[in-house]
Amino acid sequence: MGSSSHQKGRMRTKKPLGIQLFECVRRSPISFRSCQALVLVLTFLSYASYHATRKTTSIVKSVLDPKTNLGILHWPSHLYLQNLKGAENNTTLSSGWAPFNAKDGTALLGEIDLAFLGVYAIGMFFAGHLGDRVDLRILLTIGMVGTGLFTAAFGAGYWFNIHSFYYFLGMQMMAGLFQSSGWPSVVAVVGNWFGKSKRGLIMGIWNAHTSFGNISGSLIAAAMLKYGWSWSFAVPGIMIALVGLTVFLFLPVSPDVIGIQEDLHLKDSEKTDMNTPLLEWRSEAKDKAVGFIEAWRIPGVAPFALCLFFCKLVAYTFLYWLPFYISHTAIGGQYLSDSSAGVLSTLFDVGGVVGGILAGHISDHLDARALTAASFTFSAIPALFFYRIYGSVSLTWNIALMFITGMLVNGPYALITTAVSADLGTHSSLNGNSRALATVTAIIDGTGSIGAAVGPLLTGYISSRSWSAVFTMLMASALVAGLLLTRLVVAEVVAKMESRRAPAPAASDLPVSTATMDEP
Repeated sequence: MGSSSHQKGRMRTKKPLGIQLFECVRRSPISFRSCQALVLVLTFLSYASYHATRKTTSIVKSVLDPKTNLGILHWPSHLYLQNLKGAENNTTLSSGWAPFNAKDGTALLGEIDLAFLGVYAIGMFFAGHLGDRVDLRILLTIGMVGTGLFTAAFGAGYWFNIHSFYYFLGMQMMAGLFQSSGWPSVVAVVGNWFGKSKRGLIMGIWNAHTSFGNISGSLIAAAMLKYGWSWSFAVPGIMIALVGLTVFLFLPVSPDVIGIQEDLHLKDSEKTDMNTPLLEWRSEAKDKAVGFIEAWRIPGVAPFALCLFFCKLVAYTFLYWLPFYISHTAIGGQYLSDSSAGVLSTLFDVGGVVGGILAGHISDHLDARALTAASFTFSAIPALFFYRIYGSVSLTWNIALMFITGMLVNGPYALITTAVSADLGTHSSLNGNSRALATVTAIIDGTGSIGAAVGPLLTGYISSRSWSAVFTMLMASALVAGLLLTRLVVAEVVAKMESRRAPAPAASDLPVSTATMDEP
């Protein structure tokens, strides 16, 4: 009895203050459905905020490192059509910001991206390990507030007239460190609350936070440019800090922390897969955190992690360099302004939203994660080729091809980082262990983030010589990403063919077919 009281007291101290206040005012406990809705909304806003701060650098690149021989065209052209003029009267384009306006400015911007993403990738592995051992709500809050602080500090370089490359390098590295806590935390929290029914579709829709954050970050940063590029960093930084405080007050990490586990058992007959958490909350002995090496040995983790390396290489090259590429490429014989290029680039992310939802739905329907991911990556190769060749013909062609490319590039990226990660984090070999999801998620996304660091860095050097070479690199990366899943795809196809000749086997925990994941 005393032990039970102690457990309830310990549980109550972990319950978010906002939920305690809500229950006190309402005089009744919060329902399971309400918690699910709250988790979806808060984690969606959390990671959208992360991506909004991440997107600002790509919008400001053209201001920091301008090209003075460009004519300026605001988009849409039918509203803001201008004649081509030299940019000698445009002080923003003609001056830039030292040290990024020097001859090697593009390479320096690439190094800034590498610093951020390199620290982010390394920090991801530690954050996942930490996420399975500490309160995810606290970890997420610290990550968001810290990200906001150092994002705003990068922009403060404008106000304090700072021109030291190492200052900006340091701010990006610190921002990357705090950002690394985000993804393992939000995936683990969602994994604690949602079941396996239609997981690909649900997480595909939920993963729209990535594109939503990119779009909102682009629009905010582009809108703030007229007040000075510092505000393009300060405003998203303030926003993510405020969302972080909201997370601290209201985010329910898991059913047992909220204290509704008993209610779930009482209503077990009324539950559907949507009400069943991905993980069974077992005894403390069975909830021993999974080690780093042990997590790598889970069937399917390595091939999907390596595939994501190349998928994120392509996706993050677009994330960091697409506005720069658009503003420095004549579209229909005209150039777009920096802010207009930032707005236009959001269509890539709109396509990414559609691609993520489609990939999730198709993988649910086929019950074949690897086949779906590989199909998207192979299809992205011709899309990249056509965007490079025909994207400059007109705005209409650019918009259409950018949307299609975004759909095919971000589709497998979204699928692997959400549904596949959740599948592998709850693999049958873990025997229901509830403390592996953050580690597995961190391994997969951390490996992918190394590719995300490599892509923008290489682009910074290669683009100064030829953008065609950059697109060749991206097409080769998409090809390798698809080939890495070949063994899993073959196993899935064979399993599908065999299932048509024999009765369907019992449902499995595995992310793809049983044959796929158990194959040596």
